Amino acid sequence: MSKRAVILAGGKGTRLRPYTVVLPKPLMPIGDYPILEVIIRQLVENGFDHITLTVNHQADLIKSFFGNGEKWNIKIDYSLEHKPLSTMGPLSLISDLPDNFLVMNGDILTDLNFAEFHDTHVKNDEIFTISSHIREDVNLYGVLETNESNQLINFKEKPVSRFEVSMGIYMVSKKVLSYIPKNEMYGFDHLMYDLIDAQELPKVQPYSGYWLDIGRPDDYMQAIDEFQKNTSVFLKNE
Repeated sequence: MSKRAVILAGGKGTRLRPYTVVLPKPLMPIGDYPILEVIIRQLVENGFDHITLTVNHQADLIKSFFGNGEKWNIKIDYSLEHKPLSTMGPLSLISDLPDNFLVMNGDILTDLNFAEFHDTHVKNDEIFTISSHIREDVNLYGVLETNESNQLINFKEKPVSRFEVSMGIYMVSKKVLSYIPKNEMYGFDHLMYDLIDAQELPKVQPYSGYWLDIGRPDDYMQAIDEFQKNTSVFLKNE
């Protein structure tokens, strides 16, 4: 089965400054490779044969590095945004999308099996599948609980909150393109609200393996450390 992926690589990476002043975020290195090259190598290992990179900010640098994908034995082409279109808006510019395709951010370090994720979505005939992960956030402060008289009745030292979050990795049915306006800013949140309103409920597929969004400096440094220690976990052929 042919497998198609769209990788969102057009953002400015403002949360990762000052690192992204010179390089676009998808070209930020972890170990010997830019994070986007790691993703492309993973997709090749998982049987994908065509990747479209949606580009905007510093598009020429990304095009120059990845070219037509010949180096990785995969077809790579590009969809140029002349203005920022958020996460789902860029799909309106791509005219040859298949019935089902992968969409993901270009700054994710994970050991997700992309082939299984793709095939499960297709088998179950979902309209939209979200790969999710449990994220724990530690409150840096002691939390006070008081009564109506402002008397302390409980105290929690640096409590941990758990949230199920989107990993920024999606399987998409071509049916959703009818919801996406042409060449307009339209995000993941807009599409989720529209699908829920239409009773076309997206599927959430929890994943308990490794996942890290490198969008913040602390996470980027963690990704470098994790990748260098466990390269073979992320790239099987290394």
